[in-house]
Amino acid sequence: MEVRTVGSVGEIYRISGPLVVAEGLKAKMYDVCKVGEEGLMGEVVGIRGDKVLIQVYEDTSGVRPGEKVVNTGMPLSVELGPGMLTTIYDGVQRPLPVLKEVSGDFIGRGIEAPGLDRKKKWHFKPTVKKGDKVNGGEIIGTVQETSMVEHRILVPPNVSGTIVEIYEGDFTVEDTIAVLDNGVELKMYHKWPVRIPRPYKEKLPPEIPLVTGQRILDTFFPVAKGGTAAIPGPFGSGKTVTQHQLAKWADAQVIVYIGCGERGNEMTEVLEEFPELEDPRTGKPLMERTVLIANTSNMPVAAREASVYTGITIAEYFRDMGYDVAIQADSTSRWAEAMREISGRLEEMPGEEGYPAYLASRIAEFYERAGRVKTLSGHIGSVTVVGAVSPPGGDFSEPVTQNTLRIVKVFWALDAKLAARRHFPAINWLQSYSLYAEILRPWFEKNVSPDWGELRRWAMEVLQEEANLQEIVQLVGSDALPDAQRVLLEVARMIREIYLIQYAYDPVDTYCPLEKQYDMLKGIKQINDWMFQALERGKPVEEIIAVKGKEKFARVKFEKDYKPLLQEALEEIRKNLLGE
Repeated sequence: MEVRTVGSVGEIYRISGPLVVAEGLKAKMYDVCKVGEEGLMGEVVGIRGDKVLIQVYEDTSGVRPGEKVVNTGMPLSVELGPGMLTTIYDGVQRPLPVLKEVSGDFIGRGIEAPGLDRKKKWHFKPTVKKGDKVNGGEIIGTVQETSMVEHRILVPPNVSGTIVEIYEGDFTVEDTIAVLDNGVELKMYHKWPVRIPRPYKEKLPPEIPLVTGQRILDTFFPVAKGGTAAIPGPFGSGKTVTQHQLAKWADAQVIVYIGCGERGNEMTEVLEEFPELEDPRTGKPLMERTVLIANTSNMPVAAREASVYTGITIAEYFRDMGYDVAIQADSTSRWAEAMREISGRLEEMPGEEGYPAYLASRIAEFYERAGRVKTLSGHIGSVTVVGAVSPPGGDFSEPVTQNTLRIVKVFWALDAKLAARRHFPAINWLQSYSLYAEILRPWFEKNVSPDWGELRRWAMEVLQEEANLQEIVQLVGSDALPDAQRVLLEVARMIREIYLIQYAYDPVDTYCPLEKQYDMLKGIKQINDWMFQALERGKPVEEIIAVKGKEKFARVKFEKDYKPLLQEALEEIRKNLLGE
């Protein structure tokens, strides 16, 4: 292959939708090119002899063969620095509010806008001094980006040296804030190629949970900080709502929300809701710790593929500062569909269901960038990835779901039948699993209660036993069952309807702290023990099942100061069951 020359020019040979074939162009894989008279942004995805294949991130209608193609000589990179939080980007890190000012509601072609505001000044406070030796990835100063997040300015990972000059004051991202002895000028931002993972010192075991405040997730199927989770589910089962809940309430310091090929109205909901929501821990607007990447289903398909890499690179950057970051990718199926379309146009040999043969490795490549790490600056940071999967017709055996399940360690299976019964979150407790549950058990037993693991196991056993009895119940009705099994069915109903159902729109129940989760489940276990005691004492099973006080217990989850009501409800149930 010929040696690259920066800025080499070729011309368009052939066009197929977002795929442009150029000839006479010196390029290497993943170089960014400017295509046609309008300078549309594209990326080299294949080189065949003297032909270069470019996927264009914009609509190519009206572009003709013979128009010029210019190679920038740079891979697709994102700008990393102050000003990313609260911003809404498209798939290739162009700020959408800026694009709207330029071209109105729909993005015009060939418009360029830098990822970071060049005019805004930030107050930079150095944390190192003249004469200090600094290496790649170390923190040299801070900027208060929002009231919630302190932006730590990093030395680019591939730069090191001794500081000769460093300044304090108000600067734009373009201004020089420090000079090294090798002549390198440091600014508040640097660029990083999106397809290359950012380096770190070492990977740490996932032993701390990402607390979400969603009972079914935290109690039964927890995800660790730095872990990976998938939410597959058919249309309308609540993937996006669950993603929204995680983005709002997960105890991560920074949230990166990637709307990848989603419907415009779903993204609108996010964009309208997030600025108004307040963070439960600080009371500040949630947007202050959020980066939104919006690539809706009517935007160019190639940019959809880029949006996932853009999001994970931004997340790694905040991880390198020592923050816990959570990524919500909604949905990875649309990303896979974009790959399938591009692959078809490249005339590659299709794999299963028309997806490219490299689907599995691409999905793995994305999820493997999650993790809890010791950063180059010596801090501990993490990236937790939660990807929604939209299998056609809810078929979990299709390639995207299967290849995702091979990689992720948490599987939250959404069920259309539960959603139809208004059971939210509609996560099927028999199909879902978490491989972190046992790893995280010591943390829960230390920080919540020593009997957390036992309690969780008991509740799962009750739900599984209920599932085994369901067939008999459907054939002959519950009245035909032995008394003990009828009591068990009632306890299982309480776990399902009181504990597992959670109301996202209720101001109290939308977020349930771990202590409350434990107290509620412990309360159901106590009621279970009293019911079986009453049965042993000869109390009729109808009276046990219809015991008064259960309605009061069910109201506990809607109370902020719940403990008095919980005590009152349990006391009433105990008296009615045991008469003590």
